[in-house]
Amino acid sequence: MSNVMVCVTQQKTCDRLISRGSRLTDGKKDELFVIHVTPKSFGSMSSSEEGEALDYLYEKALEYDANLTVVRSEDIVSTLLDLVEKHGIDTVVLGQAGTDGDDHIAEFEDKVSGKAELVIVPAESAD
Repeated sequence: MSNVMVCVTQQKTCDRLISRGSRLTDGKKDELFVIHVTPKSFGSMSSSEEGEALDYLYEKALEYDANLTVVRSEDIVSTLLDLVEKHGIDTVVLGQAGTDGDDHIAEFEDKVSGKAELVIVPAESAD
């Protein structure tokens, strides 16, 4: 049994990340978790644009038979690590970040080492 966690933003391009995570699972024995963590200070969950993005994530989670978790947290890395432990995650799928997000990825990669494999999907990937 393998548990895969896909970390997504609210962008519709996250479909390729969820698809990659789904391909890493093996049928009914494995579980797929789609996780979106956003800072508490980042807007309100009630905006129509954010609502549409969350609806899209929900539909994608249903399409891939995945568990969807949306969390507000100021400490994204610690929150992701907590979810890795809570769900017994074996593999984490992340999209390659821009220059600002690379620090978070490096920090997460360092802390998740030995707990789960990290798969970083390049931004230009057609997967």
